[in-house]
Amino acid sequence: MNQKTLLTTAGLTPDPANPNRLDEETKAGLARALAEFGDLSGIIINRRTGLLIGGHQRTDVMRDGKLDVRDLAKPEPDGTVARGHLQHLGRRYAVRVVDWTADKAHAAMLAANRYGRLGKDDPAALKAILETLSTAQTTESGQNLTDVAGYTSEAMKQLMAQIDAENDDTYTNKIVAPVYEPKGECPPVKALVDRKKTKQLLAGIDAAGLPEDVARFMRLAAERHTVFNFREIAEFYCHADAKLQDLMERSGLVIIDFKKAIEYGFVHLTERLGEIADLEEFNEG
Repeated sequence: MNQKTLLTTAGLTPDPANPNRLDEETKAGLARALAEFGDLSGIIINRRTGLLIGGHQRTDVMRDGKLDVRDLAKPEPDGTVARGHLQHLGRRYAVRVVDWTADKAHAAMLAANRYGRLGKDDPAALKAILETLSTAQTTESGQNLTDVAGYTSEAMKQLMAQIDAENDDTYTNKIVAPVYEPKGECPPVKALVDRKKTKQLLAGIDAAGLPEDVARFMRLAAERHTVFNFREIAEFYCHADAKLQDLMERSGLVIIDFKKAIEYGFVHLTERLGEIADLEEFNEG
């Protein structure tokens, strides 16, 4: 590409092979974050504290890298006061230094973590590109392309089997458990559930002057409206210790071993559904 050629983002063509999709609500949120913080995908340092805002994981594996940062003649509107590069293994990675309050830096850090994991992979597109990469040649350094893309041969095999199972309309016991790997910072506990509607119902129950046994029953019923954020729960599970992970599995918050899931109660649900179906058939007869 000619270096003097100027492009607008409207003229850029997305690669149709990219499996990652964002819904409109997420796009709008990302647009707000970009307007406030600028690009959050690179290595970002807060000059006031010397702490990282973005790039925690990548800098963690580039500990022998060397920073080359130069001050800007004039600070930029987004708070950038310096730009430079981190040099690692002969390559250069863009570095941005900002001058933000601790609160703004933390908000930017949360935005970088959140929007980095909100995209959803289209199963068909993901499978297509993985199948192509699995038969492709290795990189110049001799590494397998699927490995450097973040998918070991075993993880890729499991994921492709899971995609096939999701597209299968028939029930099967050949289910591949999802692979749980950390994708960012551990989310706070309050991000795991949304109890807004539950709290509204509880307030109404408390104000209704119901007999205590009835009120207790209605409070239990209100908890059914608690919404669990399973994307955040999966990330929380990745950062938990073995004891907490076991409790989360027993609670059905995540499924690692489907045989254990059946032992923990799913088989009873299946039997109960069967009993109901038999009863309905008897009544119809």
